[in-house]
Amino acid sequence: MSRLPAPGKAARRPVPPADFGPEGTAPGGGGRPEGGRDRDPGDVATTDGRVPGLRGLATRQRLLEATVELLSTTSWRSVKVIDIARCAGTSPATFYQYFENVEQAIGVLAEEMVEEAAELAELVAGDWSEGSSWATALAVTEGFLGYWEANRAVFRVVDLATEEGDTQLRGVRVRALNAVTVALARVISQEAPGGSGPVGVTTGSPAGSDPMAVAGTLVAMYASVAAHRYGFEFWGIRTRALVDSQARLLHWAVTGRPGPAGVVGREPLRVNRDAAPRTGPVMGGAVVSHRSARRRP
Repeated sequence: MSRLPAPGKAARRPVPPADFGPEGTAPGGGGRPEGGRDRDPGDVATTDGRVPGLRGLATRQRLLEATVELLSTTSWRSVKVIDIARCAGTSPATFYQYFENVEQAIGVLAEEMVEEAAELAELVAGDWSEGSSWATALAVTEGFLGYWEANRAVFRVVDLATEEGDTQLRGVRVRALNAVTVALARVISQEAPGGSGPVGVTTGSPAGSDPMAVAGTLVAMYASVAAHRYGFEFWGIRTRALVDSQARLLHWAVTGRPGPAGVVGREPLRVNRDAAPRTGPVMGGAVVSHRSARRRP
């Protein structure tokens, strides 16, 4: 079962209670800490090369979750080791057992974000037959929104760090979304074969002839809408309507068929004919009006 949160869930990973138990490491220990991800203990080591035991892995996970908690509310350049340790209910000395600095902890979170994208690729590879395609399109759309919400703070830091020229985090966003793009291009090639070129290079999709171009465009749409979700909600655009619109575009691009009529996402369509259209100020409108006034004779 997918661990991706539903789009309505909180964006931040919850921080477990501070009194989790004694901290420490043990040779050969391992397993899945409470609230953490499945992980081979051999993939994780302390800064001095030891392999954490179960409680050590739990402490490390708690420190990562505290880092996300702080990144959600604080500028990433302002997050300090002592802040993370306090939020996790432990000490700076314990933090340094697992990470050399805050940047390394953020790097670990970024790599985990890349790994989680594999779950989205699995959703994309679902059942696109006529009886199941709409449910698959919704699952992909909701899954992507949930993925972005769970990693919103990390995505924000990755984007800012990339703009600043950070070599460690450069390209993380591309790698995180590349697995989804490739999986979607493969599905489009399979579900909408056609064109005069080689199989997998051209497609009969109504959205375009190049499957990678179609997939890349759709994934870029998903990322942009997810990043601006709360801006849409500010203007009264419901999340379920955003999910419905994106799912319909995905469904049409993959299958060439329209989405089902009479529903918005998974719910029946409810039309309020007395509702007035949403209106509001145009972004930059004041500047345009000011310049227009200056040009008048």
